[in-house]
Amino acid sequence: MGPGQHFEGRPHFAEEMRPQGYMGKGFLQRHQDLALPSRPELWTDDQVFLAVCARGDDCTGNLILGEESLNRFLNSVPQPINRDDYPQRAVDQLAAGAGSSAGGEQPKFAGYSQGRHVLVKFADASSGTAGQRWCDLLVCEYLALEAVRAAGLDAAEAEWFTLGAQRFLEVNRFDRVGPRGRRPLLSLGAIDHEHIGDGGKWIPVSQRLLAEGLITQEDDRRIRWLDTFGQLIGNTDRHNGNISFFMDAPKRFRLAPIYDMLPMVFAPAGGTHLVPRPFEPAPPTSHTVDVWADASRHALAYWDTLIASQDLSEEFRQRCVTCRAQLEELIARVPVQGTV
Repeated sequence: MGPGQHFEGRPHFAEEMRPQGYMGKGFLQRHQDLALPSRPELWTDDQVFLAVCARGDDCTGNLILGEESLNRFLNSVPQPINRDDYPQRAVDQLAAGAGSSAGGEQPKFAGYSQGRHVLVKFADASSGTAGQRWCDLLVCEYLALEAVRAAGLDAAEAEWFTLGAQRFLEVNRFDRVGPRGRRPLLSLGAIDHEHIGDGGKWIPVSQRLLAEGLITQEDDRRIRWLDTFGQLIGNTDRHNGNISFFMDAPKRFRLAPIYDMLPMVFAPAGGTHLVPRPFEPAPPTSHTVDVWADASRHALAYWDTLIASQDLSEEFRQRCVTCRAQLEELIARVPVQGTV
């Protein structure tokens, strides 16, 4: 048993565990017996604790709160699912909501497949232009993770495949170890909320964490690189829930593999309507000047990969041609050269 700790409000780890995003939308429907309000984002501290202590047996990270949630976990056994079952699982998820508390708005479900805990994102090309766009973006996400890995940084292991008109992106969960093991994991937002209170974006929060000795200088550099690369590939969804850390010791955090890295500038509005959004690659700042040249080189190579991919629709690839030209023009006029 470790020392106790007093929190004035809801602890950061409980906030991380609460139902949220696409996979939290079905929580109320599946657990009507808890009689919780219809908008989880407005729950009181007591209501959040009721949810995670009664039905929190599969939350992000390694913690399980409450006797009921612990008993549910101890009485459960991972139920393997085959890829051939994914199309029906996707239909079921759309009809009835999700199973885990993992965040994010992209349709997805959690499963145990081929000896791994995975999150499976899905899209249906037959559902119209928005469906085709999401199919393109699933491939883009896979390729972005590969690009990050090629640059020497850790990224979530993923694989995409198509079954009929449906496309799936299977992402390995790095907060799980084997069938039953778990690893502590906290988002940048949760760490900021507990230790800094900045409420800012990736780089300002990272700089504060470095100053407080909570992360290493190398992880701060990685975060600045990832933020730069993300901006240069049109990832407009770089919120503080989309980057996470392992907790090596109290007040000591280590950057986890990156995930949810893709050109969200192309994402359908509200998930269903295609709307034009400007891609505006930005020059370096005083905080990114040392990583910008390397990140921009990898971003340009990423756009080249998308343009050459036969797995993307022709309409989408043409949009990538335009974005690549914009980035190339910016690189030509920015007085920053070399790599780091």
